[in-house]
Amino acid sequence: MPKTKPLISVVDDDESMREAIRGLMKSLGYTAEAFASAEEFLNSRKASRTSCLIADVQMPGMTGVELYRHLLASGQTIPTILITAYPDDSVRARALGDGLVCYLSKPFDENDLLTCIKTSLDG
Repeated sequence: MPKTKPLISVVDDDESMREAIRGLMKSLGYTAEAFASAEEFLNSRKASRTSCLIADVQMPGMTGVELYRHLLASGQTIPTILITAYPDDSVRARALGDGLVCYLSKPFDENDLLTCIKTSLDG
């Protein structure tokens, strides 16, 4: 039976960023899904199948940090990478302390993102 490919879910309210990351993941052979908001991701059937979550920190409604904490509180330990255009060292330190895989500032290097994904999947 073939092994199913890891599902990478991308949650970002910026459509161009969301689609760029989703396209990159697909080009690398991953299954990828994109969501415009944390709520859309949580209401999807993909959340339970997600192997790695890439979420923007600043989003309307639930932020990436709040999404990560919500998943932890509900017992879903999805390896998570947060991306942000507004880096904040205190948010970064707290999130990494909570078990976040990576915290990347936009624009980030594609190779840095790939390293984070490999780390999260090898977890």
